[in-house]
Amino acid sequence: MRIGVITFPGSLDERDAQRAIRIAGAEPVALWHGEHDLHGVDALVLPGGFSYGDYLRAGAIASVSPIMAEVIDAANAGMPVLGICNGFQMLTEAHLLPGGLIRNDHGLFIRRDQALRVENTDTAWSRGFELNDEIVIPLKNGEGGFIASEDELDRLEGEGRVVFRYLGVNPNGSLRDIAGITNERGNVVGLMPHPEHAVEPGFGPDTSRAMRSGTDGLTLFTSAIQALQAV
Repeated sequence: MRIGVITFPGSLDERDAQRAIRIAGAEPVALWHGEHDLHGVDALVLPGGFSYGDYLRAGAIASVSPIMAEVIDAANAGMPVLGICNGFQMLTEAHLLPGGLIRNDHGLFIRRDQALRVENTDTAWSRGFELNDEIVIPLKNGEGGFIASEDELDRLEGEGRVVFRYLGVNPNGSLRDIAGITNERGNVVGLMPHPEHAVEPGFGPDTSRAMRSGTDGLTLFTSAIQALQAV
């Protein structure tokens, strides 16, 4: 399986995402924002960072980059697409996911290992989890507060489209503690925490087993491979 990772001006975590894909067992393919070619990949990752310096709004300029026309067409055709942090912001700006992300309610950039609850295991990126699994994924953002209208929030909840929810503490003021959501089809997922930073023992969050041993993020990438193999 070949999973593309798109680099935008100001991307920060594309190499980490590529490494996570490789560890999960797929081939990472580097893609460039200025192209109109997905190079035949089977899935896509929009990585974290500060694309275009977060000017206008985080993810706003990147969402109209040349390659996003292909991303939108591929997502609408059913290709698995994962947006991580800045990538999640791009997906909302491109209207592939509802809602938006705004400045953290406390006004500060936050960096912490964040507990999450898995609330949807029917997506291409979460099928490897068990429902209500509690996982820990690193989080780092300044504009991570998820917002949507009350009607849209009720719709997301009612349709089971909240994939990840913050546990213990809401780190950024996200409405209803929402950390990640999916589209109606379940192939597009966006989340603010960074699963690519929790894929390899020795480099992930601390666990009860050992320091830096957490690998909960790896399941998102292995889930996508399983979803592709099942097609």
